[in-house]
Order: sequence, then structure tokens, then C-alpha cells
Amino acid sequence: MSLIQLHDLYFKPYISSNEIDRIIESLVEEVYNDLPKNEVPLFVGILNGSFLFAADFIRKFNRNCEVSFVKLASYQGTESTQIVDQLIGINEDLTDRTVIILEDIIDTGNTLQKIYEIFKNKHVKELKIATLFFKPEVYKKELPINYIGKSIEDKFIVGYGLDYNGHGRNLPSVYQLTSKPNMKNIVLFGPPGAGKGTQAEILKDKYNLIHISTGVVFREHIKNETELGVLAKSYIDAGDLVPDEVTINMLKEEVNKNSNANGFIFDGFPRTQSQAVALEDFLAEKGEQVNGMVALEVPENLLVERLLERGKTSGRSDDTDESKIRNRFNEYNTKTAVLKDFYEEKNKYYGVNGVGSIEEITARISKIFDTL
Repeated sequence: MSLIQLHDLYFKPYISSNEIDRIIESLVEEVYNDLPKNEVPLFVGILNGSFLFAADFIRKFNRNCEVSFVKLASYQGTESTQIVDQLIGINEDLTDRTVIILEDIIDTGNTLQKIYEIFKNKHVKELKIATLFFKPEVYKKELPINYIGKSIEDKFIVGYGLDYNGHGRNLPSVYQLTSKPNMKNIVLFGPPGAGKGTQAEILKDKYNLIHISTGVVFREHIKNETELGVLAKSYIDAGDLVPDEVTINMLKEEVNKNSNANGFIFDGFPRTQSQAVALEDFLAEKGEQVNGMVALEVPENLLVERLLERGKTSGRSDDTDESKIRNRFNEYNTKTAVLKDFYEEKNKYYGVNGVGSIEEITARISKIFDTL
């Protein structure tokens, strides 16, 4: 789940679709067990917000039932200006029926009180209320709520039927209002030898950002024998890849250590789509996001020449053997390059010509940085 924008406001992930599904299953079980086996209840969804909740609830209710939807409307009487409330959509005879109102969210309870009173006048046998979400801090009524899916804090939410000025109802998860992102977070991307590290060091100073190099972070953790470093080394020594979870936890530590930063340049991370998703989720929890992936694009043959030249002085054995260099490019193309599609789908991919002097390439990247 990523940070989203609706109209002029930003929302961060709050309740996942999987959690919503679990909440509804629990509610259905409660209602199911409370009703006599020969009872055929009438479930009434309150429009507009509860349409998704009601649909999913009813699909899970594995017993005979009836379904209806209503909407509270107001009109002015013909002989006075007093506003009169009425329900649109109920045509059934409700005498001696068990009616269960399905609400997506209950906050102050004002609207629910009006609906409840209208139903009570229809001579129902029993009237109960089931709500997906409940805000206890602001609930002002003494009206009993029989089934509560999840109590939440008093903050504006959207998604799963809830909207902000008409938008957001179709989101499968629920998002909570947050402040506008104030960080510039860039993923600096490119194949081995493209010059990411050099550019990151220049750009971090120019834009007052924190440069996080996965390679440097790994080496520091292993050198200092931290808990994560020892764990990472155990995989490396066994010839295994370090699991994403370990890498991600190292990165989270670095971000959390610099919580007041203007933003970050992520160099060498993410390397896989699962890491990219984890980064999006982590930043979204903080009300932040990846602003863009800036990718240095350089022909492979030129990069091979660069790395072989670098190998003469770098001391890195994998820079002196062309077959090893080609293998690194194969790994890059098969695993890491798929991230281009991931960020392109979000309109966050920016390719940059990586051929030229350091200054020329910095100028090209800066043009993009300035727009993000």
C-alpha cells in the first residue's frame, strides 16, 4: 500500500484489504450465532458508504436472508420550513421482522439515530446495528451498537466505500488522512559501473539529502558485528543470498536514524520488486513516498570497458574478469531491471543519459531532481 492523493489531500495506508476481510468474517460469525436458526433476517445497507461492506458481509452470510438498501433523505414540509427525514428504498412490510442495519462507519451517531428512529416506527420485531468501523471518541448517542468490527481513532479515512468529495470509494483498502509529504526521496538506479555512487555523493550535498548505499550499510553492520550484520554474514558465509527482510531492516534503521532529513537518495536499493514494495509500504507509514526512480542509462559494452579499467586500480576481483562482469549484467537485467516497469506504472521512472563527463551527467539528473 502506497501513499495516495485525492484532490488536495494525502492519505496513508491504514487498514489493509486482508484485515477488512478478517473483520467482516468475525462480524458475520457473531451475527450468525446470535440469530435463531429459523430466522430469516433483513439486512439493510445504508447508502452510499456501506455498499461494499454490505455486499461482502452478505456473501459471507451462509444462511437465508433478505437484503435491501436505503438512503436517508431530507425535505422541507409544504406548510413549514422544518426539515423532515425520510428513508428512501424501504418498501417491505417490516412488521415483526428482524432487521440488521449495516453501516460502514459510525462516528457521532447523529445520522444513525435518525435512521434507527424511523425503523422503530415500522413495528419491527428486533432492530440491531452492525458497523464495520466505530469511532468511540466522538460517539454522542446512547443508542446500542450490537456489532462492532473495529474501533478506530477519530481521524478522517477513505476507501472501501468511504470517500473524500466523491473520490476513493473504490479503493480496496482504507487510508487515513496525513500531511503532505515533505521529503524528496529518490531511487538512483543503473547497471554496474554506471556511476551511481559518484553521482549520489554529488547530489546529496547539492540537495541536502542523505545518501544510503546498501553496500556501505552492509559493510558497516558486518564490521561492527551488529545483530543484523551477524545475521547477514551468516547467509553470506553459507553462500546464500541475504533475505530481503534483513536488507530492509538495515535500511529502515538508516532512515529512522535520520528522521529529520530533507529526504534520501537510495543507492543499491531496491534491487527487486518485493524490495520496492517494501520501501513504498515503509515510507507510506510515515506519510512519505518515493518521488521517482532516476536511472542512468549506459550501453553495456561501454560499461564493460569502464569496469575493466576500474579493475586495474580498484582491487575488486570482479572488475578484472570480463565473464564475471557479464554475469553481473545478466543478473541485473533478469532481476533488477524489472523495477523499471514497476516505477513506470506509477509514472515515476526517469531515464538519464549516463554517457558524458561527471558534470554533464549531474546537470541532467539535476533537471529531474528539480521537478520532483
